[in-house]
Amino acid sequence: MSLREKLRVMVVDDMSTSRGLITQALDAIGIQNVATAADGRTALASLQQSPVHLVISDYNMPEMDGLHLLHYLRSAPATQKTGFLLITGRADPAVINKGKQLGMNNFLPKPFQTADLKSAIEAIVGKL
Repeated sequence: MSLREKLRVMVVDDMSTSRGLITQALDAIGIQNVATAADGRTALASLQQSPVHLVISDYNMPEMDGLHLLHYLRSAPATQKTGFLLITGRADPAVINKGKQLGMNNFLPKPFQTADLKSAIEAIVGKL
């Protein structure tokens, strides 16, 4: 079984269109074990029940943005080693630096191409 078949991913984005675009790109890459959440709180609850290898999260979400989600993931023993890829339309240096301080593994600016997503994921988990 290849890495792309074993890899469990959660996509977190408050916009259903963005979640759909990311999951379509993951499917095109061959990653099919994908869960989704519309916000950080839902994602955290789901991850406690069913851990994943990689979280792909939007930055700008209501209630809990992507960096707050990352903070909670890194604070809990069960999720502190989970890979984290931030996808954002607001890739300003302050956001990226804060993400790195919190333990973000990689980021990808919106809009993105499937090949860019694949490269960003491979930088975290290895060759797919």
